[in-house]
Amino acid sequence: MPIEGNNVCGLLLAGGQARRMGGGDKCLQSLGGETLLARLLATLRPQVSALVLNANGDPARFAGHDVQVTSDVVDGFAGPLAGVLTGLMWARDYAPGCDWVVSVACDAPFAPHDLVARLLASVEEDGADMACAMSGGRDHPVFGLWPVALADDLRGALVDEDIRKVDRWTDRYRLAHAEWLTEPVDPFFNINRPDDLAVAEALLRQARNP
Repeated sequence: MPIEGNNVCGLLLAGGQARRMGGGDKCLQSLGGETLLARLLATLRPQVSALVLNANGDPARFAGHDVQVTSDVVDGFAGPLAGVLTGLMWARDYAPGCDWVVSVACDAPFAPHDLVARLLASVEEDGADMACAMSGGRDHPVFGLWPVALADDLRGALVDEDIRKVDRWTDRYRLAHAEWLTEPVDPFFNINRPDDLAVAEALLRQARNP
């Protein structure tokens, strides 16, 4: 699929139930004096031409963040693939100039500022259908670049085949990888528990005062 200009829509994934954090919205937790969501919006906005937040429930709780909100298009908290599908369908309906959607987890406060550029480059270099991020030898499929043209294929996989694992779907296509270093901070460090938030605070202080 041809890559031209900035034809990428950003998708912030916040549709999970955050059980390990005790419930609520992880993305509204505070880190370094601002919410995780605010940090990620600042990181992703310059990289994309449109942006949407995937979150279920009352969108009014995000009113202070100046971002479009859309809930899952399939029921039952079907996981990150449901969020990706939601982003693809939103882009198709509301951002017709976007051929790609880049997904970012809302619990990863150190997400890279070159995420989109490097994922696009990896697709182009490998002649791939889609791409995901890597660090420390590990895949991070929630940080992916997805073609809007595959929205109907993904909907069929989710609804008709009950596929929930990202790699079960991506195995059907040519998947490129873009890898980042984990030093001084793994850009895909994610916050699942209250202890992780404390670690992130320490990492942020270290980055500010090397």
